Amino acid sequence: MGKQFVIDEMELKESWRLFRILGEFVEGIEELHDLGPAVSIFGSARMKSTDLYYQKTVEIAALLAENGFSIITGGGGGVMEAANKGAAEKNGRSVGLNITLPMEQKPNAYSNIKVEFKYFFVRKFMFVKYAMAYIIMPGGFGTLDEMFEAVTLIETHRVKPFPVILFGSEYWSGLIEWIRTRMLENQMISLDDLDILKITDDPMDVLRAVKNVAALVD
Repeated sequence: MGKQFVIDEMELKESWRLFRILGEFVEGIEELHDLGPAVSIFGSARMKSTDLYYQKTVEIAALLAENGFSIITGGGGGVMEAANKGAAEKNGRSVGLNITLPMEQKPNAYSNIKVEFKYFFVRKFMFVKYAMAYIIMPGGFGTLDEMFEAVTLIETHRVKPFPVILFGSEYWSGLIEWIRTRMLENQMISLDDLDILKITDDPMDVLRAVKNVAALVD
């Protein structure tokens, strides 16, 4: 009897967890469904405001906002703060999809649409669903996770083949070379898969790529 009670209690907790997950999906969709053309920008939460890539992120986000694109970030510090800040400087719409973490992640002050998440996979769904391009600034494991999530969905035709733009050739070229010499040469991916990823050091290249795909979507 006691064992059955424990099992029932565990099942009940799992059931309530499903409701919490569903609630996060509903809240995210309600907040973002009328966002309009948007770009997700990923990158390190640890980057300082004095860093070149922080400043480039501000510039990129400002260019995009100035041209009518909303900005979606993880809502925290570093690159996320820089992207929301760049949008704010041009009075653009700026989303912060914050994740509840025991350390590092604190919401920045620049996003004007804030949504709080507990579950990473729900948050990642929002990044992909509401963006027409993904800009990958230098970052760590979380950034790689978000980048490869987008690439995998594009590769498997689960989402449209929107641009995945790696900004900073000095930072990203080693990863691309490894993908080429290990994954491609061992036939783990096709040449078309490698073409999903684009590298640039020019904010205007980012803007042109996003505007090109926006014209196709329209």
